Amino acid sequence: MNVLEAVRKLGEAMQQDERFIRFAKARVQNDNNEELQQQIGSFNVTRMELDRLMSEENRDEDKIRSLNEDLRKVYAEIMSSECMVEYNTAKNDVDAMLNDINSMIMQCADGADPATCEPETHSCSGSCSTCGGCH
Repeated sequence: MNVLEAVRKLGEAMQQDERFIRFAKARVQNDNNEELQQQIGSFNVTRMELDRLMSEENRDEDKIRSLNEDLRKVYAEIMSSECMVEYNTAKNDVDAMLNDINSMIMQCADGADPATCEPETHSCSGSCSTCGGCH
């Protein structure tokens, strides 16, 4: 088996993992939730309108403030919906799985024994701007 074949096998295993299945199901539920999709559409329209107003030379600060409030309200509704909470929880679990996989792959690339290496326990987001220091 070559490396690319092994990656395909890894992809199959990932898609059979309960975390991936939960995430895929949550994504489909979000896509099929008409109320949530309408809220997301409203959010996007409001954001575009706010962007347009912000770029105007003579900005209407009251209208901008009002749209910002509307945007925050719709965002809060979206993010607190049961479907979106489930989606984000499932996505975080899949992201953690991918971080573990990437950690082990990087260890192997550095010469670690594939049979004994374990996922690293630190939580690096990949963004140095949020980092408290290297592990």
